[in-house]
Amino acid sequence: MSELSACRDNGLWAAVSEQLKEDPKSGAVYCFINRERTRLKLLYWDGTGVWVLAKRLERGRFSWTAATDERKKLALAPEALAMLVSGVELKQGTLKPWYER
Repeated sequence: MSELSACRDNGLWAAVSEQLKEDPKSGAVYCFINRERTRLKLLYWDGTGVWVLAKRLERGRFSWTAATDERKKLALAPEALAMLVSGVELKQGTLKPWYER
């Protein structure tokens, strides 16, 4: 792992603990998305170390509720997160036009 990527990973850890005021070791999966909604990162502590998973879309965008000052974090059921990552538009329950298997 490069020093730069280690800094980014520590940045996610710091975001969970300092900005969200959550314990990164709680067993929850923490999900982050960029402004363009084209990249998604997941942070998860499995008891022995931290997992960082990333997905970058080649086209299209993730359906995501915009954060507000009052609401910086959302709680999602595992099924809802799986659908978002799989390209399902949660409001309509349909696949986004760019998603193909």
